Amino acid sequence: MKVAQVGRVQRDSTCSGDHWRQRKTSGMKNIYVGNLNFSTTEAVLRSLFEKHGTVERVNIVTDRDTGQARGFAFVEMGDDAEAVKAINALNGTDLEGRTLVVTEARPKTDRPREDRPGGGGFGRKRW
Repeated sequence: MKVAQVGRVQRDSTCSGDHWRQRKTSGMKNIYVGNLNFSTTEAVLRSLFEKHGTVERVNIVTDRDTGQARGFAFVEMGDDAEAVKAINALNGTDLEGRTLVVTEARPKTDRPREDRPGGGGFGRKRW
């Protein structure tokens, strides 16, 4: 297996075509933070997690159409031990009136494309 190192992400070139599978290098831990108040900011989350270790990145997930927060985020921490400490300390705690759900993030899976009959109606005779 040929693996190219790009920043802190390894790209696995065993996939066919231009599709690359990304794998995080060891040492980085991605954390899921759920049940967030819609007004929670990245700065608030960063300061909350920095009490437990080094925070590499905070990403609050927003709706692509409205731009409004969807109520969950991902926090990347630089060290596995610090991330486990943060997960254990923060899961079930209160932030801005909401009880947080803090767990290790699962890898994103490819969702199968749904076959939709009809295809949108273009090219269809109307009579």
